[in-house]
Amino acid sequence: MSQTQVLARKWRPRSFSELTGQEHVVKALTNALEQNRLHHAYLLTGTRGVGKTTIARILAKSLNCEAGVTATPCGTCPACLQIDSGSFIDLIELDAASNTQVDNMRELLENTLYAPTSARYKIYIIDEVHMLSKSAFNAMLKTLEEPPAHVKFVLATTDPQKIPITVLSRCLQFNLKQIPQTQIAGHLNKILAQEKIPCDTPSLQLIARAAQGSMRDALSLLDQAIAFGEGNVAEAGVRDMLGSIDQGYLFDLLEALAQQNGLKLLSLADEMEAQCLSFDSVLQDLAALLHRLALAQTVPQAISEDTPEYTRIFTLAKTFSPDDIQLFYQITLHGRSDLGLAPDEYAGFTMTLMRMLTFMPDDLSANNQPQHVASMDTKPTNKADTTQRAEPEQIVQPSPDNIRVDLSGLDWPKLTQQLKLTGMAKMLAQHSEARVLSAENIELYVPDVHKHLLEKKYQDKIRTELNSYFGKPVVLNFSVGSLTGLTPVALQQREEEEKQEQAIAAIEKDPIVQELIEQFDAKLIVPSIKPIPNKGDSNDER
Repeated sequence: MSQTQVLARKWRPRSFSELTGQEHVVKALTNALEQNRLHHAYLLTGTRGVGKTTIARILAKSLNCEAGVTATPCGTCPACLQIDSGSFIDLIELDAASNTQVDNMRELLENTLYAPTSARYKIYIIDEVHMLSKSAFNAMLKTLEEPPAHVKFVLATTDPQKIPITVLSRCLQFNLKQIPQTQIAGHLNKILAQEKIPCDTPSLQLIARAAQGSMRDALSLLDQAIAFGEGNVAEAGVRDMLGSIDQGYLFDLLEALAQQNGLKLLSLADEMEAQCLSFDSVLQDLAALLHRLALAQTVPQAISEDTPEYTRIFTLAKTFSPDDIQLFYQITLHGRSDLGLAPDEYAGFTMTLMRMLTFMPDDLSANNQPQHVASMDTKPTNKADTTQRAEPEQIVQPSPDNIRVDLSGLDWPKLTQQLKLTGMAKMLAQHSEARVLSAENIELYVPDVHKHLLEKKYQDKIRTELNSYFGKPVVLNFSVGSLTGLTPVALQQREEEEKQEQAIAAIEKDPIVQELIEQFDAKLIVPSIKPIPNKGDSNDER
């Protein structure tokens, strides 16, 4: 039984026309070969698996093809066939990572003096050239500057910053880019069609995204997917193989957020934790989905109609306002960067969800309709309304011109709860700390880490709401800095942490729990402990 060749080797491009995603490099090299404007040293840079060594070998064929120097080597002459098979005597490939010393480089350079055995040019391909020692680089400088006419150097590296400038200045440099996901998925589809292996579009998109711009990685993952799926590449199997999150979870999360259903959000988080999903990957995928929602709102033509979740994307795009999407995107990015600082990934992920829930508009329909705000001189019509602005207490006079507000007990965190703010404006208010607070003048400090929120339109929204709240113009000023660091968000987080600590302490002191630990050597799973919401909490129905 013959051994199957891996796809990355079987489908390695053998000509410039077969290369995917490096058109700018192909065009430059093709023009140089056709015009016979050849350089003695080329430097190919780029991340792993984007085609550096492949381009170097195709260039070697172009220079040594028996048909002559050409951008389209025949691929059938002995030189082309031997280069493809790795047996061409005048093509010397060196891995600098395992040949870092100066002695290796001197031996290689001494051989450059000898003419090619049978070829037009002797080609030296040095991979990961940045790994050479300083002495090795110094040894090659003279040869690299004035090599014999029959010698061509092709250097490849993933880290050009580590190459001495003296070497860089002697090379013609080409920067290979990461290959776009659409091109990777399209190339994989062509390969599977040739291999006669069934597949679906979502599975190829998942592999392309996991490859992170590397065609070699994509082909290796495709090999794995074929084996995992027993000859069939399907979305469900690829998700299981990669440990990827089902997109349905992400849509369910956003739909629960739109319903302001905190209980559902936590339930979904528990399900994902039970499946051992990486919450870092979940936040990465959530950010990607929010990006697509933003595109659907601003440039709907950018979302292809054959996208599997096309209907759900546009449904959610109509549910949230553009400000909300931008806010959630920022919260997701910050949540992902803070994940390593959280007590555990579950806590970091759920805190990110709770932060989104905190900054949700009180009435999501306000995104599409004018929000109803009772005027200051209108009496509440029911008991629920009487508690809406219980703090600070308001003394309302019959005439709007004579409105007075009792400022006793007024503080900024409580005031932010009374203001009808949504989206980024609400986030700015919640991340601010009051230095001066009165009905006439308010000065707020914003921590440096959140200064990006200080856009004029968000400040204006807060100012407008304050004017409405106090019934007269309020002087509002913002500064970057911090007083105590106890912004409304910080206070809320501290309160939640205290509740969590109290819940853990209560469980640890429970006699039944203590008995289980003593008699059965049981262990308390601390992350699973959740404080019970108070009945008076605003989110007790979530």
